[in-house]
Amino acid sequence: MSVLERIEQVPAWGIEPVPAEKRVFSGIDMGVLWGNLGISLLLPVVGALFVPALSFRDALVAIVVGALIGNLMLATAARIGADNGVPTMALYRAPLGIRGSYVPTIFNVLQNIGWGSFELFIIAAAAAAISERIVGVGARPVWVILFGVISVVMAAGGPVAVVRQWIRRFAVWAVIASSAYITWYMLSTFEISAFWSSTGEGGWPNFWQAVDLSVALPISWLPLVADYSRFARKGGAAFWGAGIGYFVAHVWFFTIGVLLVLGQGGDPTDPEGFIGAMLAIPVGFVALLILLVDETDEAFANMYSTAVSVQNIVPRAPQRFLVLLVGVICTALALVVNLVQYENFLLLLGALFVPLFGVLAAHYYLLRGGRYDVAALYRRDGVYWYAGGVNWPLIAAWAIGFLTYNWINPGTVSWWSGWMTSLLGQWLNLPTAYSWLGASLTSFVVAAAATVVFGLVAKGVRRPL
Repeated sequence: MSVLERIEQVPAWGIEPVPAEKRVFSGIDMGVLWGNLGISLLLPVVGALFVPALSFRDALVAIVVGALIGNLMLATAARIGADNGVPTMALYRAPLGIRGSYVPTIFNVLQNIGWGSFELFIIAAAAAAISERIVGVGARPVWVILFGVISVVMAAGGPVAVVRQWIRRFAVWAVIASSAYITWYMLSTFEISAFWSSTGEGGWPNFWQAVDLSVALPISWLPLVADYSRFARKGGAAFWGAGIGYFVAHVWFFTIGVLLVLGQGGDPTDPEGFIGAMLAIPVGFVALLILLVDETDEAFANMYSTAVSVQNIVPRAPQRFLVLLVGVICTALALVVNLVQYENFLLLLGALFVPLFGVLAAHYYLLRGGRYDVAALYRRDGVYWYAGGVNWPLIAAWAIGFLTYNWINPGTVSWWSGWMTSLLGQWLNLPTAYSWLGASLTSFVVAAAATVVFGLVAKGVRRPL
């Protein structure tokens, strides 16, 4: 039986609630999936930004603090998805309204297409570097197309098939072995004791900006996590599997980025620089080859979740057709656009989803008692169909949280940071944010608090939020 025939036998689950008998993921399945998604070529690139501004010790603390904050949010979102059996964008129908959920859906589609294209760009760059070294020919466009096709096939197969047939059987073991070799090489070659006693040079990022960078990677998965945890048997399995799996990979690979800068110098803070640093390690091209093959699961996840998100707006659109369309778009972008600078914009988009999750968490646990009427998420006469299908008070809570994030950390996209500084500092006359404030945690708390306040006010004048 061919691969395509196998895929056709797997049901393409849309946004409908997953029935109990179809929820097959154990805690180990969730841990393997999210650990594998966390082992990425992108994490060391971001981790490399932490030094030399921070000392080695401060960088490690920032990594761990950010990982704890980001992965607690990721795990909680995974649990909400598992408890209700619905994908992430469908969950946002409850706090924002059915039509209100279209707003984060559009941003999530843009984010996923951007990250999917960026993943293919990174994979192809690594593959071209390896093939150039081995046979003297890079052929980057060929690698983009090849891995674009592989990612589309995986996304068409869906999460259950990918986890059970690919990640658990093969990918996780190969990638652990290659990652362990890279770590062993660094620990045995670099002067770790000298790194430990060194001091930072100051500048960007400071400690809390580094924490926000660390938070940004698990947060970028917040709008996707329930697309996969809805297949988990129990909420606890989804919580611990996603949280621990991604946490371990997160801390591990951020630290690899820090060690590469301290031990080898150069500039591994862009993808091509990181690839060069990896190739400088003895037989590093083998480890890099394994990692780039494993990187296809990130592209798969972005393509699959883009299709699921589009179905939140157009439920009848065929999922596999959407996967194919998204795959073509991501592949085309990876072929014709230099996506290195686009990473900063993608991190800016990710900042939208920290306060948005604050809205969901507060609405679910504090206003709705940890339970949603799942059937009402799909009915226009249900409790979540607000006037016009949009719950404007909680849209406002989200916007307040997003402005809070940008007040503290407007990012590194020059035109955006300049505009936000002008808006918040000059027009609204807000004081400069304290440097010790973390944008992620603060914006989450502000958005959650605004959700509770607006929800209680609205409860007195109309049906409950």
